Amino acid sequence: MRLLVTYMELCDPPVNHPALPAPSAGLSIQPERLSVADYVALYREVGTPLDWDSRLRLPQKALAAFLSASSTRIYVLREVGKAVGFCEFDAVDTPDIELTHFGLIPAAYGRRLGPFLLDTALRAVWSETTRRLWLHTDTNDHAKAQATYARAGFTIFKEQVEDFPD
Repeated sequence: MRLLVTYMELCDPPVNHPALPAPSAGLSIQPERLSVADYVALYREVGTPLDWDSRLRLPQKALAAFLSASSTRIYVLREVGKAVGFCEFDAVDTPDIELTHFGLIPAAYGRRLGPFLLDTALRAVWSETTRRLWLHTDTNDHAKAQATYARAGFTIFKEQVEDFPD
């Protein structure tokens, strides 16, 4: 499958603009160390409508190692205790942190939860040694993904067509 992939980066700390308020009561965002089973369940619920499968193709041992690595940070958005989205970062111990996955379960779409989760997680992961946060998004991702990233301060630094397994 060929997809247009857009690479974006955030080079200024998100603290340079006001934090987004919680759009409704009962929301919490915390870094969590999810078990493989809990992670896969949330990943599937968020990613199935978007054809995500990269983490599902990892051997369980490799996924467990990634999830437990000190360089991995996952912020989970919960609504009244139920996981409704997550923001996953890799290389949080380097100057260039990658936002590897970000999304909501379909039942949470359209309620401004995505921008709130993204803003909160970006503020939490940015440190004094961070040079930039970067990500890639493609034509299979949510239609509002790029606009959400742009509103958070990300700018495009590269676009290219790439091949992905079907």
